Amino acid sequence: MKHLIAFILIAACALPASAIPAFDEVRRDFQPSDTLILSREGEVLQRVRHDARVRRGQWVPLADVSPALRQALVLSEDKRFFEHSGVDWRAVSAAAWGNLWNQRTRGASTLTMQLAGLLDGDWRQGPGGRTVVQKLGQTVAAQVLERRWRKDQILEAYLNLVPFRGELVGIDALSRTLFGKAAHGLDDREAAVAAALVRAPNARPARVAQRACGVLRDMQRPPGAARVDCDALDLFTEAALQRRGWPASEGIAPHFARRALAQGQAQPGTRAPGRVTTTLSAPLQRFAVQALTQHLRELSGRHVEDGALVVLDNATGEVLAWVGSSGALSDAAEVDGVLALRQPGSTLKPFLYAQAIEQRRLTAASLVEDSPAHIATAGGLYIPQNYDRQFKGWVSVRTALAASLNVPAVRALVMVSPDAFFRQLVAVGLPLRESGGYYGYSLALGSSEVQLLHLTNAFRALANGGRYSAVAPPVRPPRAAVPVFTRALHEGAAFIVGDILADGNARARTFGTDSVLATRFWSAVKTGTSKDMRDNWAVGWSQRYTVGVWVGNASGAAMHDVSGTSGAAPVWADLMAHLHARTPSRAPVAPHGLVRQPVRFGPAPGAGARLEADRPEWFLAGTQQPFFAIELIALSVDEERAGGQIHSKFSDPMVPQGPWALAGVRIATPVSGTVIALDPDIPPARQRLPFAATGQPPGMALRWRLDGKLVARGAQWAWLPWPGRHVVQLTDARGTVLDEVRIEVRGAGVAAR
Repeated sequence: MKHLIAFILIAACALPASAIPAFDEVRRDFQPSDTLILSREGEVLQRVRHDARVRRGQWVPLADVSPALRQALVLSEDKRFFEHSGVDWRAVSAAAWGNLWNQRTRGASTLTMQLAGLLDGDWRQGPGGRTVVQKLGQTVAAQVLERRWRKDQILEAYLNLVPFRGELVGIDALSRTLFGKAAHGLDDREAAVAAALVRAPNARPARVAQRACGVLRDMQRPPGAARVDCDALDLFTEAALQRRGWPASEGIAPHFARRALAQGQAQPGTRAPGRVTTTLSAPLQRFAVQALTQHLRELSGRHVEDGALVVLDNATGEVLAWVGSSGALSDAAEVDGVLALRQPGSTLKPFLYAQAIEQRRLTAASLVEDSPAHIATAGGLYIPQNYDRQFKGWVSVRTALAASLNVPAVRALVMVSPDAFFRQLVAVGLPLRESGGYYGYSLALGSSEVQLLHLTNAFRALANGGRYSAVAPPVRPPRAAVPVFTRALHEGAAFIVGDILADGNARARTFGTDSVLATRFWSAVKTGTSKDMRDNWAVGWSQRYTVGVWVGNASGAAMHDVSGTSGAAPVWADLMAHLHARTPSRAPVAPHGLVRQPVRFGPAPGAGARLEADRPEWFLAGTQQPFFAIELIALSVDEERAGGQIHSKFSDPMVPQGPWALAGVRIATPVSGTVIALDPDIPPARQRLPFAATGQPPGMALRWRLDGKLVARGAQWAWLPWPGRHVVQLTDARGTVLDEVRIEVRGAGVAAR
């Protein structure tokens, strides 16, 4: 009967023991608590922890484990590991003899038996110790392991699966957390501490140090060759056990790593556990981080601490570089500037002019007026200003876009309409929160909020001849995916806009001839600055790449004296130069339906010089003309709303026949009922409201009265608006009221300068 019971017990234990997995299966199913984000070249970009319950590093091959640790573990846990076949019968006999005489012994559990318990929870020791069945099962499983696995595989699996202390499981987590190094770098002292933790994972530091001291003595060859300083080892152990030197995330692409994990890791079976291969290029990412950090350090005296950039492949839409913040330079390093919503400033102008060219309202040579404009809206007058607070007069569309003039852009939006422009921006992938009517004419100057990623991809549509496709997923698929393009912009209009943004001579009116935007290869670029210098942008493309850079403050605070060429543009230029150090970039070929024709420009009004130099220009077929001149002058914005460039011809008013025949004398601007909104971000001295009279006979003196007080003489004057409701009267020298308007000025909070 006793033999039968023993046979049944052994058979019951042998069945689950025979189901022990193969070594390759155990290694394949190993799940780290961290994920390694890899570049397209296979380099580690970022390590991100995704399991907060346990701290388990990457699987470490035995060859990458310190020889000192291998020696310490065997000496501490299983001295005859390389001699037995899973069970150390000599140790079993010694343990049984010790139990018989109530003596303490080391224990008979071998590394192989312990591994069997790690692989199968049925053999794992509980709070009250192992039962007889568990001990028998562990013994059988260890012998099965020894027959199926090699010794080096057993030792490798044990080192990667054994719990060391608290949440730390496996040698990679232990060595990086407590010692701040990889497993291959552990020295004798560190190896002794690690081996001591196997026996007593949660013991007090003094107990761990005591055991480590004994292990260190056993490691000496020959024994007793040098004295072991146990006191020093005690201090070292206590300090090591208090360390937590392994942050939850580390690397050079923290923000992109989060996106890669959030948007879908590689499908099961297509990647190694804990590893995700992305589209990022490691060399480019390192250069991008360095370039942005260096430039922000140079701007440290101008109240600039944040920046972000993204590099896209034009053909595939893959992200090649993604820097979400300036890291240690920022007080908000966790904020991803690539995805943050910011005002894009003038970077929306290329899409506006492309739409106007496509609708044949403008050509690249059309003349638009850069002069003070007062556009009546439901909320009052909208008075756009240029970046430098100066006006250039009549300029071509090529100059207006390349030199980033604001007033011509607003005039172009009057032709296109805010609602139509809103639909155009949505078509190129800019999901604006509000409608075109909400933003009004300020949409031409970037009053909306966009992400740097979306804006850069919209410029990528220009690089692809007006074809839009979404940004490729961050995780690189086993097979390259073909992007799906849709037509978002007219191909010819996109080409013309790109040709303008690549024209260094055209941008010279604002940026000079020796601008940082000029490259040795073909490239097109647009800068932008938002209200009160809160955001600075540079977005552009070459034949193969589109690069977007943002510089500012995550808090929204204004920068100090940061222009379009001193903020984001230098970083953009550095990235483009790096990308094309050995790669050429050639100008695109003009698509079908474009005509290149020489054009001449007439003289400026009141001057002999030509408005612009003669040049060849690109046109959509049917819109070309050889000569552009100003023969007619606009009188009102209402006429601009009609969408044309032909306006009423200016002529001097007829002189009245008598001194009081002044029916033609009136206030031309502003009109009665005008509401003016003061801008708190523009210095008060810059906010002047012009008044103008028409129909003044020769020799007649005019006077202006504001709320009954004489304030100016002549046909024109500029007033510094003051909040409140006002009555403005135009009188003659005798005080006779010739015309009167009532206006309202809103906004008392003017920012101090």
